[in-house]
Formats: sequence, structure tokens, C-alpha cells
Amino acid sequence: MARVTIEDCLPLVENRFALVILATKRTRQLMAGARPLLDPGRNKPSVLSLREIATGKVKFDRDVDAALAGKFDKEPVAPTTLRPIPPPSVQR
Repeated sequence: MARVTIEDCLPLVENRFALVILATKRTRQLMAGARPLLDPGRNKPSVLSLREIATGKVKFDRDVDAALAGKFDKEPVAPTTLRPIPPPSVQR
């Protein structure tokens, strides 16, 4: 699979909202150090999670409606310090 798209994943999940939740949860797992179920290659965690869903290796382990109606996991987010980007220098 050279490129993964949302359309590749939709037949395997109930709807696009369920796909977003499933992909988000799996991406967070991968970012936290979970073992990939496919060869990660040079893919970012978000792309890898969609690839895992498209191949059927990642699925909901409970009712989709319950997952959509339930509260989202509130994970603490580390504060981020944003530094201003300096304006580009003008060369003449």
C-alpha cells in the first residue's frame, strides 16, 4: 500500500467519527511507545495508525456507539512553550 487514505479505512469501521476516535487512540498509543503492528518504515505515528486500521490489525474492542457516546480519555498535556518565529531577513 503506497498511500493510505480515509477511504481505505472506512469499510472497516462503522463511520468516519469512529475512525477518528480509533485512529486518535492508536496514534497516542504509538507515540507513548506501543509496539507497531506493521513495519513502521519512515511513517509518522498518525499514518502508521491508519495503515494498521486499513489492514484490519486495529479494531474497536467494544461497541462503537458506546465508544462514541463515552467520555474521551483526558490525558494530561505537558505545557508547551512556543517561541516566536523570527521574520525572514530581506536580502537585496
